[in-house]
Amino acid sequence: MKKVLRILGIVVLIGAFGGTLFFLYNKSKDKEDVFETKNPFVSDVIMKTVATGSVVPRFEIEIKPQVSGIIDELFLVAGDRVTKGQVVARIKIIPDMVSLNSAETRLNRAKLNNEDAKIDYDRQQKLFDKNVISYEEFKSAKLGYDSSKEELTAAENNLELIKNGVTKKAKSATNTLVRSTIDGMVLDVPVEVGNSVIQSNTFNDGTTIASVANMNDMIFEGNVDETEVGKIREGMPIELEIGAIDKEKFAAHLEYISPKGVEENGAIQFEIKANVQLKEGQFIRAGYSANANIVLERKDSVMVIPEGMLKFEDDSSYVEIEMGEEQQFEKRYVQTGLSDGINIEITEGLKIEDKVKGEKIDPKKLKDDEAS
Repeated sequence: MKKVLRILGIVVLIGAFGGTLFFLYNKSKDKEDVFETKNPFVSDVIMKTVATGSVVPRFEIEIKPQVSGIIDELFLVAGDRVTKGQVVARIKIIPDMVSLNSAETRLNRAKLNNEDAKIDYDRQQKLFDKNVISYEEFKSAKLGYDSSKEELTAAENNLELIKNGVTKKAKSATNTLVRSTIDGMVLDVPVEVGNSVIQSNTFNDGTTIASVANMNDMIFEGNVDETEVGKIREGMPIELEIGAIDKEKFAAHLEYISPKGVEENGAIQFEIKANVQLKEGQFIRAGYSANANIVLERKDSVMVIPEGMLKFEDDSSYVEIEMGEEQQFEKRYVQTGLSDGINIEITEGLKIEDKVKGEKIDPKKLKDDEAS
């Protein structure tokens, strides 16, 4: 009995050892590779290049004062809409002391001359009325008196202009009121009440009181690499993608390509501009960064396959097609057309029902799919 049990135990051990070896052998055996297959499909193919830049107003005007002084009052803030001629700010003039002194001296002299001319005129008037002097003598006195009155008025106006920037008779036309020169939106007001401002002159551009732009006329300004600039032309359609505005694209048309390149970061870049076609109610803030997709060529509703499925042999292109048995493939040469970097057009050699060999399936993924 003991001998039988001993023999049985040995048999069990040998069987267990053999089963382990068989399991390890099967596990170590290379499994046959499995490849995914895909049918060609119909899609639009768009070949494009991308330019980076920003969206800005076509015209942005800086409003500057016509006189120097201190801002007495501001009538707007950034974001307000203004019309041409609307008052933006009021300037309080701080007169130059030398000019003020000269103007006061001129006024005093004009008063003295006017008083003297009036005395002479009154005297000549009485003599003329008595027929003592001729009309020519009287006319000369009258002319002198009228001239002295004009000089007095001019001196008074000059003093008012130096003090206040406006005469009493022309307050609506004063230079102390700064007005917008265009219709648009206020983008920036870089000054505050109490700030000193100066008018533009030979040595200075003048102080900017406000920047105004027409936000309905926007353009894209960007750069294209020298390797791509030869492929684009004015009038090409552009699709704008603005980073700050998700899930919305804007149409534009290329209207300018710089004839001269500029070196940036070791590469030659060419400036481009495109007019943005805003729909009714659309609004884009000035300065948004954007990418412009410039359509170089497109084909609609053509048969395509993923470009990664295409293989090359010498100067020819081919794919592998699954034949009658599963995972049995045959090489087939094809003619290709337009590519967008993801999908490529197939013009000859494939049918829509063909199954094209793709990437190898990960055995772990295949095992998980079978288990599920």
